Order: sequence, then C-alpha cells, then structure tokens
Amino acid sequence: MFAALLAAAITFSPADAKLAYDEAVALAREHSPRNAGTLRGRLAANWILDRVSRTGVDAALDSFTAMTPDGEKCFSNIMVEFPGTRTNAPWVVVMSHFDTAPHAGEGFQGANDGASTSGLLVALAGAIRRAGPQGDNIALVWTDAEECRRDYGPHDGFQGSQHLVEVYRQKRRAVHGAICLDMLGDKDLNIIVPGNGDPSLRRLARLAAERAGVAKYLTLADDLLVKDDHQAFLDAKCPAIDLIDFDFGSAPGRNDYWHTQQDTVDKISADSLLISGKIAAELLTLLAH
Repeated sequence: MFAALLAAAITFSPADAKLAYDEAVALAREHSPRNAGTLRGRLAANWILDRVSRTGVDAALDSFTAMTPDGEKCFSNIMVEFPGTRTNAPWVVVMSHFDTAPHAGEGFQGANDGASTSGLLVALAGAIRRAGPQGDNIALVWTDAEECRRDYGPHDGFQGSQHLVEVYRQKRRAVHGAICLDMLGDKDLNIIVPGNGDPSLRRLARLAAERAGVAKYLTLADDLLVKDDHQAFLDAKCPAIDLIDFDFGSAPGRNDYWHTQQDTVDKISADSLLISGKIAAELLTLLAH
C-alpha cells in the first residue's frame, strides 16, 4: 500500500503531444488504408509494434481469428502491460483502434479516426513508463477490426475489443475501468463522453479534464449513445467509457469528415493531442494511482 502511495502521477507533456502527432501522421501517410483483415492492416500492426518499442516499452501482438460477413479473417491487437504495485490489483484498460473504415475508399487516411489516438497511445506508453508503476495494473491496447465491413452487427465490427474482453475473461482479470479513445486529434476539438458509459467513470473523466485545466473541451453527452470499442466491456459488466470527438466536420455541428476522404492529416494537430493526452493521463492517475 505504501509503495502505491509513492507512485508518481502520470503526466502528458508538449513533447509527448509532438510525439503523438508525429506518430499519427506517419501512420496515416505510410499505412493507409489499413483495413482489418488485410495485408496492409497486418503491416500497420507490426509498424505500431515497432514504434511502441522505440519508447522503451515492450509490446506484443495478439493475433486471432474471428468471423466476419466475408468469412473468417485474421486480426491483431497490439498489447502493452504495466504491472501495478498492489497485490491482486485490478486492471485499467485504455484502447484505441488503428484500422480504417473499408467503405471510405482507397485513399482514405483515417488521420483522425484511428491514427490520431493510435499515436496518442504510443506517446502515452512512454509517459506511463516515465511515471513508473502505479497501484493498479494498466494495459494499453491498439484494437483491430473496430470498423464494420458493411453494417455494425454480429460478426461485423468490434472484433478486436470483443476478443480483448474474452482474453481478460479467460485470464480471470478484474477490470477496474476501460477507456476508449477515438477521434481525439481533431484541430477543432470537442470531446464528448457518451451516455452509454459507466456513470462513475463519466464523472471521473470530467474531474480529470478539470484537474488538467482543459474542462471546456469535454462534455458529458447524456443523451448521445455511441457504438465504440468500450461497448464490449459494458456488455461484459465491466465499467467503461468512450472519449470521442464526434463533431468532426466543415462546420460546428457537422460530422461530414467522418469516414470520408476529408479525414486527412491536415485536420489534426499536436495541440488537440496535448489536450486529449492530459485528460487521459489525469484519468489514468485517478483510476490507477
């Protein structure tokens, strides 16, 4: 218990934000499209694995097969684990999908939707390593196959997060909180926490934004429900929330860049990733310290 109290808080700096931005841009430019279940998707997973290792953190591929509308396909999640100091400590899981929407077209970069928070997780891995062990265990997971091939439904979308939940069930790991990060690099940042999330975690996300001094960028959207990777944990009765900017477009209130050729690297910024990273770091500190 005393060791846990000595754990340093996780902080996210402008240098971390620059790293997150650089990694996001590189992923979008060098590995697009990176549709789940394709060769380009596998190449992107291995690329992320290499980029994480450059932060001094060990990462591993968790490859698996799952059914899709086009038959059984092979996918890969990328996993990083930071053991906690407390005996039998639960897990805090932070996720971001890296795959692109297959129906968005051949030139689709997915710079905000997939790449931005994938880069954010790379930088966050370095920030957690720098802070040292927290009280609880922490896992960072780049999930595959979040995007659907046709329409979200059974065996179409969220295969990566569903597989992750099954892995934790088989290992009998208790999850203290699961946090999904999605589309958080938007230059005009407006983070929402949808209503389909654990109430206590939603309030904690608001507190994290206040502690980070960026509360004006985060809203608890009680009436908005969003399908995302956190839902697999909610379905498994684990506390989970989604942090997402679903106002990604040419004007306020629009989302017309989402899943279109307009989701390009010029639409994201290091400033937005700094804000998002600060919230994520504060939330992790609140949950796992």
